[in-house]
Amino acid sequence: MGEDLQRKLQNELANFQQVQKELQKSISTRQQLDGQLYENEIVKTELEMLPADGKVFKSVGPILIKTELVEAKQNVSKRVDFINKELKKVDDLIATLEKKQDTHREALQKLQMQLQQAQVKAALRA
Repeated sequence: MGEDLQRKLQNELANFQQVQKELQKSISTRQQLDGQLYENEIVKTELEMLPADGKVFKSVGPILIKTELVEAKQNVSKRVDFINKELKKVDDLIATLEKKQDTHREALQKLQMQLQQAQVKAALRA
């Protein structure tokens, strides 16, 4: 019985650690998206301040290409919308992973208690 509980405990711990890794990866992704959103919001603000005849250049590899102001504003707005959608997806994933983590944590605590009780019973029998 003690070995069976230890095996269950090890499996549950492995599952818990896997969820933790996924959660950390998702949090890192969210931080990257936050940075991208911040940068694009700044670009959007800067583009709004330009006069209608202002010149805008887009970096494509090692060269700069002239772009229409309206097109640049549209591109940045689309990028901001896309990043916001990705943030929502990542936030939903983080919430799901946090729930899984809590479930595994509770299961680990129960298994640890059962293992301790089994060890106490075994010690009393000896």
